[in-house]
Amino acid sequence: MLTNRTYVLEDEVDFLHNYYERLVVQEVFDQSERVQQGDRDFLADVACVALNRLPPRYIRHDVDMTFFMSPQDMVEIERKVTNAVTDALNYVESRERGESPRLPPVEVALISTRADKPAKVEKTEKEKSEPPKADKAPAKKAKKKE
Repeated sequence: MLTNRTYVLEDEVDFLHNYYERLVVQEVFDQSERVQQGDRDFLADVACVALNRLPPRYIRHDVDMTFFMSPQDMVEIERKVTNAVTDALNYVESRERGESPRLPPVEVALISTRADKPAKVEKTEKEKSEPPKADKAPAKKAKKKE
């Protein structure tokens, strides 16, 4: 702890959040008449399924995230939130009917605001098959005294 201040979790938990939470809750409300009529349990179920299909993006303020995103990034996020909520609504409703639905695969390539992130370089087959090189110099043999 860097300060002498005692932290009380109940007081501190609201200072950060997942950027997608508000977007997902609003999208569930927009897409579901049932949620618009006040079904909070259904809202929570759908939001949890949708949020688990999106990457966590923890921030202090929404402006922290939106300030660094291009208009194309915002459109992509909106599309991904809409798709995640649509899939989640179908999934939760199907489960309520007693069906065993499967969610579509999650798109792994989500936007990144780090344009300068270096790309991974694949090893060649030769590099993969070679044993790792030792960093240490070979040990010297002790001379025998006669």
